[in-house]
Amino acid sequence: MQSTRQLAVAARDVHHGYCPEVPGANGQGSTLDECRSSLRSAVELILQDRLEDALRGVPDDAIRELVTVA
Repeated sequence: MQSTRQLAVAARDVHHGYCPEVPGANGQGSTLDECRSSLRSAVELILQDRLEDALRGVPDDAIRELVTVA
C-alpha cells in the first residue's frame, strides 16, 4: 500500500510530516530521512491499533484473510 506524505521544514533543522490518509499520523526529525522514518512508524502504529480495535469481540473461529491493495 502506498500513501501520500506531506513533508515540510517547519523550523531550522526541524522537519515535520503527516499522512492525510491516516488522521493522527505525524512525524518529525532533524533530517528528511528521520522525518520519513518517524512518519512511517506513526502510520504503522495507528494501523496496528485500529486493527486490534476492530478485532475485539470477533469470534476466534472467524475466517480472516489478508487483503493487498496495489
